[in-house]
Amino acid sequence: MTQVQRPPRTADERTQLIGWLDLQRSFVRMKCTGLSEEDAHRKVLPTSPLMTPAGIVSHLRWVEYTWFQLGLMGVPDTGQTPWTEDGHVDAEMFVDDVPIAQLLDEYDAECARSNETIADLPLDTLEKGPWAAKGEAASLRFALCHMIEETARHVGHLDIIRELIDGVKGYTEPE
Repeated sequence: MTQVQRPPRTADERTQLIGWLDLQRSFVRMKCTGLSEEDAHRKVLPTSPLMTPAGIVSHLRWVEYTWFQLGLMGVPDTGQTPWTEDGHVDAEMFVDDVPIAQLLDEYDAECARSNETIADLPLDTLEKGPWAAKGEAASLRFALCHMIEETARHVGHLDIIRELIDGVKGYTEPE
């Protein structure tokens, strides 16, 4: 995914929401550009050892899947997710043996699938997945707002982690 531009200031709500989300998504790959495999998996936060660039990318991929496929569309979990009922709450972040390029490609593919999934859905569309069954369904609008927040928060983590690893900072492609 290449870095995208901010959505137009006067765009409609849908264009704004998806535009801001796509912008934040583009920063994920950008913040990982130029990292070695070792650095992509480097644990620089002693109290949060799973917060590596690779771990964050994997987490964001599965958050996309959870909100748009499992939640919104109600796609049944057939065991492809990294979580199990008695497993670790952050199982999606155990990716020490997965190349960063693969994780980024999987993330980009999941983001594209999310956009394709929601392309024709009204913003008021309610989830069909497990939360709906509990009477806690969120709208597509809520899911998009949440994903903007979730992605932006983790882009901030990537920004800090990248600076700790090699001093690269900012929101332009490293040279």
